[in-house]
Amino acid sequence: MPNAALSHEDQSLAYAKRGILLSLLSGFIFSANGLLIKASSDYAPFNDASLWIMIPLVCAALHDVSAACIVTVLNLRNGHRKEIWRSVTSRPGRSVLVGALLGALLGMGGYMTALQLAGPAYTLPITTMYPAVAAVLAVFVLKERIPLRAWIGLVLCVAGAGAIGYSPPEGQSSDLFYIGLCFAALAAIGWGAEAVYVTLGMDFIEPLVALNIYYVVSSALYVLLLIPLASAVFFTDSGGLSVPLSFLTSTGALFVILSGCLGAFSYLCWYKAMCMTGVSRALAVNISYALWGILLSALFTEVHITTWLVLGALTIFSGMFLVIGNPRDMLNLRNV
Repeated sequence: MPNAALSHEDQSLAYAKRGILLSLLSGFIFSANGLLIKASSDYAPFNDASLWIMIPLVCAALHDVSAACIVTVLNLRNGHRKEIWRSVTSRPGRSVLVGALLGALLGMGGYMTALQLAGPAYTLPITTMYPAVAAVLAVFVLKERIPLRAWIGLVLCVAGAGAIGYSPPEGQSSDLFYIGLCFAALAAIGWGAEAVYVTLGMDFIEPLVALNIYYVVSSALYVLLLIPLASAVFFTDSGGLSVPLSFLTSTGALFVILSGCLGAFSYLCWYKAMCMTGVSRALAVNISYALWGILLSALFTEVHITTWLVLGALTIFSGMFLVIGNPRDMLNLRNV
């Protein structure tokens, strides 16, 4: 009997370890996602400075449409077609819709703009502060309390962000760089707000279904509203919708579409990891995407990795580790 119990415990530990590996994989995929989006700027019209307001909108649309296709196919294969419609019309579904709108407008929009202006190595560490934003918002929306440990973590996050912005990389306009960091902070706010409202809905909705709602809402927002609106306001003299349509024939569009497919699988790995090893532990491992982003940028791009960037990223990572949960509990895999 003791051997059977030990065997069951070993199986639980192995299950939790696989969850950690999935969370690590999710972070790695997401960092590669950022590099692919930045790679699109090597091709026209993604590298046209005069289209600065259209580029992040088109990137966000292509990214989320491709991700929506992947997640929709998975839901249909799992027989969730009716559940998607029921979820959208329910009260928890409306909470997910609010989260999707905030995540699409502020989160994805800010992220795409930041990638264009500051690059993935500097954008990704700032966006990892979204759980800190969620922790603060949860006080007001979910009536949660922030322990002293988490407040210390929040202070470290702010200090880390300050270190990253201390000096822009060589050869880059300081004005554009700091504007990019502001958009990265906006992305963290949007994703933090999304996390709070989607969490409210996912008490009653399957995570994969909630993710499907998010991607469809975001895709519709960009394709049916934001891109036509930007075309009508800013590019009437250039042919209106012919401007965003010109992106579709560019090689750069393929990089963004591929990034959307990777983004969908990154989220799926993350959701599964949370179920296997716990939310706090999975989140703490997942935000390693900032460190992966710096490493991949150093290997595959010409960006200059400064000491302040590395110190800032490590400080934010340490702070988020404190915000998300008790380090002792997260390191103890037997407490699953």
